[in-house]
Amino acid sequence: MAATPLYDAAEQVKGTPFGDLPEWDLSDLYPGPDSPELKSDIERLEGLVRDFAQTYQGKLAGLDAAAMLACIEAYEQIDIIAGRIMSYAGLRYYQNTTDPARAKMMGDLQARITDMTTPLVFFSLEFNRIPDETYEAVFTAPNGPARYKPVFDRMRAMRPHQLSDELEQFLHDNSVVGAAAWNRLFDETTAALTFDVDGEELGLEATLNLLTDHDRTRREAGARALAQVFQKNVGLFARVHNTLAKEKAIEDKWRKMPTPQHGRHLSNHVEPEVVEALRNAVTKAYPRLSHRYYALKAKWLGLDKLQVWDRNAPLPTDAPKTIDWTEARATVMDAYAGFSPRLAELAEPFFDKGWIDAAVKPGKAPGAFAHPTVTTVHPYVMLNYLGKPRDVMTLAHELGHGVHQRLAADQGELLSSTPLTLAETASVFGEMLTFRALLAKTTDPAQRKALLAGKVEDMINTVVRQIAFYDFECRLHAARAEGELTPDDINAIWMEVQHESLGPVFEFMPGYETFWTYVPHFVHSPFYVYAYAFGDGLVNALYAAYEDGLPDFQQKYFDLLAAGGSKHHKELLAPFGLDASDPAFWDKGLSMIEGFIDELEKLEA
Repeated sequence: MAATPLYDAAEQVKGTPFGDLPEWDLSDLYPGPDSPELKSDIERLEGLVRDFAQTYQGKLAGLDAAAMLACIEAYEQIDIIAGRIMSYAGLRYYQNTTDPARAKMMGDLQARITDMTTPLVFFSLEFNRIPDETYEAVFTAPNGPARYKPVFDRMRAMRPHQLSDELEQFLHDNSVVGAAAWNRLFDETTAALTFDVDGEELGLEATLNLLTDHDRTRREAGARALAQVFQKNVGLFARVHNTLAKEKAIEDKWRKMPTPQHGRHLSNHVEPEVVEALRNAVTKAYPRLSHRYYALKAKWLGLDKLQVWDRNAPLPTDAPKTIDWTEARATVMDAYAGFSPRLAELAEPFFDKGWIDAAVKPGKAPGAFAHPTVTTVHPYVMLNYLGKPRDVMTLAHELGHGVHQRLAADQGELLSSTPLTLAETASVFGEMLTFRALLAKTTDPAQRKALLAGKVEDMINTVVRQIAFYDFECRLHAARAEGELTPDDINAIWMEVQHESLGPVFEFMPGYETFWTYVPHFVHSPFYVYAYAFGDGLVNALYAAYEDGLPDFQQKYFDLLAAGGSKHHKELLAPFGLDASDPAFWDKGLSMIEGFIDELEKLEA
């Protein structure tokens, strides 16, 4: 095995069909995997955890305001160092999940940090036992920890679901061989999958990319290759889902969670009835959104029925286009600058300082994300850039996350993390800005139609598809509560929601029933997916306020992003005259998608 390189400096993947693509420079976290700085931080973390436990365990309820502030700041410092270490190990791993050295480094550090931070388990447990009157007095006192109150209000919302100190410590220690281990098995399995497409061996990302190819035979070949490999591995994926769903059910039972979704709602700081209102609004709109749009698309493609490989097909009038990296960058940056020069300034360093890893490479994790790392460093964006118009939208999306994370970092480590319900705001808004900028420049009717259709499909994928995913998870967890699920059981649940959400114009090829297997959110973040629909509906309402000329919109928008997790969604949306608990709020967002479909129908006339 080759020696592990000492430095992770920024480079470029040169000579790709899309130009030179940037790679991460992880040296802002640590100079290298063997660096003295990393070793020193691991040792320092151990000492800080030991000192914190010795100083504060058994004493939290007796701290005055000043002492409580010092305690929280010490805890935050521990959080930063642990987050920095694991961000570095995780990002190196995602660059090449099939590299044994990177996988070992992440696994070893994950286990070590879990063991090392076990003495901290007392903190939230003991904190939640502080009497309400003491808590209120300390957190409202001058020169105390008042600014941290939103964090600890959320922590105390978990009080009814808190277990004994010993059980909480056991769950903490056990996590490394529980969900984390199954997550890692899923990641390494999907990264190692290969697909034979007409004699060419492709990875998951490149094969999924074929589903947007102009050539229908290539799309079909890609879909059938995916189905063949997913079917071959469906037993393993069913085992992962069965185990994780059962593990969650056991923990939920002990914590007295009323539903499998309840923990996610608590962590998102969102009321279950708000999520239910969103879910109901979207499922009720299936016929007038996805069903109507896909019937229109079948007509454009000259088909009576659509197959799954037609769902994201380009329009026949949409000439194949490869967008090089330079053009992609200019498109997104111009759109951001058109909204506000400050937005473009916040995005600029991602391109110039090694904060983006863009190329598709063997072993690299599929998909795209923005990782906030820690507030004392900066976010990193991962893409798998293949030059498609959708890849440009993905760049706009992930850069939005990155900008959001940079702005929220000023809140500090504990307050910067945005609840999932608001975490998609800047990303989806960045996409909308890029789309509107492109649409405004487009005069050719065929190009306008292709752009509008692409946006509608993206919105359907963000709203309709993600709520269908949410329904799939709800039904899967409910079914798992009745007993072990066979692959056929899970396949049947998947197909049920696909029929409901996509509509009668679709025929489903044999094998499509296994396409749930590769969706990482079901494994990594149960019930996360509704955040995408929440974000899209929220952004549609925000964008309408922007178009209507709401005074000081840009400043209000930056204030919303900079708030991080310091305020509830109700408080953050009030300056825009919006309220997510109002059922009509979601209809307003859905009506924007409907309006685009109306325009497409008029273009047909």
